[in-house]
Amino acid sequence: MQIFIEDERLKLILERVEAGVRLSPDDGLALYRTSDLLALGYMANLVRERMHGNTTWFNVNRHINPTDVCVASCRLCAFGKRAKDPKAYTMSLEQVWHTAGVGWTEAVTEFHIVGGLHPELTLDWYCTMLRGLKERFPQVHLKAFTMVEVGYLAQRSKLSAREVLIRLRDAGMDSLPGGGAEVFCDRVRRIICDHKITGEEWIETARTAHELGLHSNCTMLYGHIENEEDRVDHLVKLRELQDRTHGFMTFIPLAFHPDNTPLQHISKTTGFLDIKNISVARLMLDNIPHIKAYWIMMTPKVAQVALRFGADDIDGTVVEEKIYHDAGATTSRSLRRSELLRLIRKAGREPIERDTLYRPVTRSEATFTVLV
Repeated sequence: MQIFIEDERLKLILERVEAGVRLSPDDGLALYRTSDLLALGYMANLVRERMHGNTTWFNVNRHINPTDVCVASCRLCAFGKRAKDPKAYTMSLEQVWHTAGVGWTEAVTEFHIVGGLHPELTLDWYCTMLRGLKERFPQVHLKAFTMVEVGYLAQRSKLSAREVLIRLRDAGMDSLPGGGAEVFCDRVRRIICDHKITGEEWIETARTAHELGLHSNCTMLYGHIENEEDRVDHLVKLRELQDRTHGFMTFIPLAFHPDNTPLQHISKTTGFLDIKNISVARLMLDNIPHIKAYWIMMTPKVAQVALRFGADDIDGTVVEEKIYHDAGATTSRSLRRSELLRLIRKAGREPIERDTLYRPVTRSEATFTVLV
């Protein structure tokens, strides 16, 4: 199949893509600046199908947010609340363990655990939480705590990030999600998340986790005050770290949702930009295996389109997502496994259920098996 490309910059990039040559930062800028989304998607799909064929991955997971109390007060966030806010909540350990198992009949393979930077919850509390989950759900993978949460626990405990990661790992943490990266540019972070760890600290924490044998995801938040150069710089820094550690499993581009944040004057992202970020990521991040179209963020319909523009993963069942919905997301808070299968097949792709480490999962009506 051939595609007509009018943009001369894209013709040269296509030659590199077809040859399997790594794209440069300048190439990344050209990709972001083009309006030829079809050509961009054509190239991203070439790479996607070279790596994954027609397969699209999904999982049966459950999100758990133990608390929305947070000391950071980031301008990008609608989830975090001050401890004295009457709407704030903090689960007890028993509530966390109960929430993990209640109200959902499908066999979950992953708990995705993130929350606010609570001023009183200790490292010991979180370790006890993890051990309790492992005791009650030994077959479930615990993907827990962003690099930001690890950095905050290190600060509060007067320990290094390495020491905190070791304690969390030994308590049952199996891998880390990719949140909190936002955009690495210092200029941007000073405005949107100045109370968080720096971009350099995020990268260093991820490097340490990978060295300890923990895989993680990685993200980029786009559609706020960042520019195209900031996005490319972010992707290149992730790619450079992956060259060193090979610890990232999946990259998830996250659209900024401005509702109920101090930045609510900013317009919401368009489907055009959401799809473009999927494609650019697939083309630039040649060493990160998977690109996820997070259906809660971009809607199931746009996520379906993204499966032809570079994405090979659509996320999972989720069950009661809170962070994006506090920022105005209007998508469902969960999807049934059968609905994920339908969405993927209607997009012309082959669905394969996975665990967190991308091992295929097979199910009967009552049981499932992870194929190692």
